Amino acid sequence: MLLLVWLLNAVALLGVSYLLSSGIHINGFGSAMWAALILGLVNTIVKPVFQLLTLPITIVTMGLFLFVINGLLFWMVGSMLSGFRVDGFWWAVGGAILYTLISGLLMNLIGA
Repeated sequence: MLLLVWLLNAVALLGVSYLLSSGIHINGFGSAMWAALILGLVNTIVKPVFQLLTLPITIVTMGLFLFVINGLLFWMVGSMLSGFRVDGFWWAVGGAILYTLISGLLMNLIGA
């Protein structure tokens, strides 16, 4: 099941790069697999720490700052991998939102 989720997240990343091809670039399915793996690890380990550290500003902005956190982490992963590139902060925010929507839709389709 974990392998299927990983594959679907890679497909979601490919969908994001197709829909936002002006600002998000993935070289191929292998790069999408690596990016999905790193995004999963970053969202599991780093994101909770960022959310805790930025809790006051998240409360003041009524949760909207979470979009900034997601965009920054998406952009960070794009700068770490050579086959996955994000051209700027706003592309990262849009890509993170779209990635969440597409991967959530794919997870609902398989019942995960």
